[in-house]
Amino acid sequence: MTSVGVVGAGVMGAGVAHSAALAGHEVVLVDVRPAALQAAVRRVERDCRMSRLLTGRSVDTAAVVGRITTAGSVAALGDCEIVVENVTEKWEVKRPVYAELDDACPAETIFIGNTSAIPITRLGSATNRPDRVIGVHFMNPVPMKSAVELIPGRLTSAETVKRTREFLGTMGKEPIPVKDSCGFISNRVLMLTVNEAAFLVHEGVATAAAVDEVFRNCFGHPSGPLETADLIGIDTVLYSLEVLYEHYADPKYRPCPLLREMTDAGLHGRKAGEGFFAYESAGEERG
Repeated sequence: MTSVGVVGAGVMGAGVAHSAALAGHEVVLVDVRPAALQAAVRRVERDCRMSRLLTGRSVDTAAVVGRITTAGSVAALGDCEIVVENVTEKWEVKRPVYAELDDACPAETIFIGNTSAIPITRLGSATNRPDRVIGVHFMNPVPMKSAVELIPGRLTSAETVKRTREFLGTMGKEPIPVKDSCGFISNRVLMLTVNEAAFLVHEGVATAAAVDEVFRNCFGHPSGPLETADLIGIDTVLYSLEVLYEHYADPKYRPCPLLREMTDAGLHGRKAGEGFFAYESAGEERG
């Protein structure tokens, strides 16, 4: 059993906390927003109850939730061996979080950046322990997705890679090794697809439903790019594209104006109850 800190209680943070607690680890879930912490615990409870229906196996909801402690400050992570960071996909937000973690956690604590696009070497530069910083790009929904991208930074040690692989193994995750490159594999490809799909809607070429229908019925995808964008979060898609655009200085990553408009309007997808599509479970998705 490992003491695991999870920073950020949004959709991804709640999913990581759920998976770690389900694997038997003691989890400290941190967020400065009390409402987000409450919503995250409700989400874990709900997903545990639905586990038999979705996966065919029953889960002791009380035991899983009982392994999760919530806190409003990273100061609560002083005893954690591993910390998984899941905050907003913006460097100006992430950078001070890593500095705070550096001060709060023992020197041997490993920091795992669950980032969609920001290079791991850059995350490590915000700490005094770049050898103990590594990237793991979890997929959403975390408890149901077994594959993850495993991204060592330039200075990440072999021991950190080994310990991270062991930790992922306890949660049933299969790491796919990727060199440190902005966007890694998944988002260098996926964000281009989502962005171009958004342009089709923005330009009036097709409705969001028509775009996704082509991908489902013509290509056999389980979900279309715009439904996927709603699951990821429209704001996260926008921020990821901005990171890619800034890093590569390549106009192909220029975000569709519709994504910025939707983000400004609070139409962030499933977590907000509306994005390209509307969702009835808005209250459960918030946070």
